[in-house]
Amino acid sequence: MDGDVSGAAAPAPLVRSSVLLGFAPGARVLIVNADDFGMYHGINTAIVRSIEDGVVSSCSLMVPCPWGLHAMHLLRQRPEIRFGIHLTLVCETVHYRWGPLTAKHRVPSLLGETGELASSARIPELLARARLEEVELEFRAQIDAVVDAGLTPTHLDWHCLADGGREDIFDLTVALAKEYGLAARVWLDPGRQKLRRRDLPVVDHDFLDSFSLAIDGKSARYAQLLRDLPVGLSEWAVHPGLGNEEAKAIDNGWRVRQTDYEFLTSPRTRELLRQEGITVIDYRPLQRAWS
Repeated sequence: MDGDVSGAAAPAPLVRSSVLLGFAPGARVLIVNADDFGMYHGINTAIVRSIEDGVVSSCSLMVPCPWGLHAMHLLRQRPEIRFGIHLTLVCETVHYRWGPLTAKHRVPSLLGETGELASSARIPELLARARLEEVELEFRAQIDAVVDAGLTPTHLDWHCLADGGREDIFDLTVALAKEYGLAARVWLDPGRQKLRRRDLPVVDHDFLDSFSLAIDGKSARYAQLLRDLPVGLSEWAVHPGLGNEEAKAIDNGWRVRQTDYEFLTSPRTRELLRQEGITVIDYRPLQRAWS
């Protein structure tokens, strides 16, 4: 027998987030967000250049990192730059470390083997042991450091943890975003579906993390991704960096960052966006909708 005989009406399809934000039904809308602002000097420089001279529309600030204060200084000098807070429980570099903003004795479940934040190799162990009340203490400390510096973020997202890595961390972060009048970057389908049922805009399509792309041929791959960008709201998390001697000494991912930077600041990229009719936005429209 054909058809649904249960008598229950099928749920209405959700309206695309791009439409919720006021764009035309056929619009292709893209957030280009540069992650890891504050990690080290070469990243800070590359991100500012990628915004001012390239196609990046916003960035995400890592408050606990050694160059976090410098990044906040740059943001105070450039109030036109839109940024979020890259909530940080992980330190992935081996010989260049950072710890929590909260006093360590108050957040012992967040500390890794060195007494700093956990390494990326130990993320499963971190997620197994992290106490939610300690996560909240550290997330609030990072948000409050930004607010107390007189800066105005637009959104919250997570460093090295897709949607916070745990459902309770995700729910905590969404609650903090609402409390502070911010949006949140939501990546995975369960979180996207949960928030869309609340009519909150999140990306309509799979999220792109530039660390997932091959370095060889990356520029051509990026260009093809722009040509193939679907209708609706998409987001790219990019990671521009200068690829200089500092980067090579600190960061095993420096080539990812250098090749991102080269593409994002290329005049050909801006021209391709124009040819394709893609609208690049930051998180302000989502922040207004969430608020």
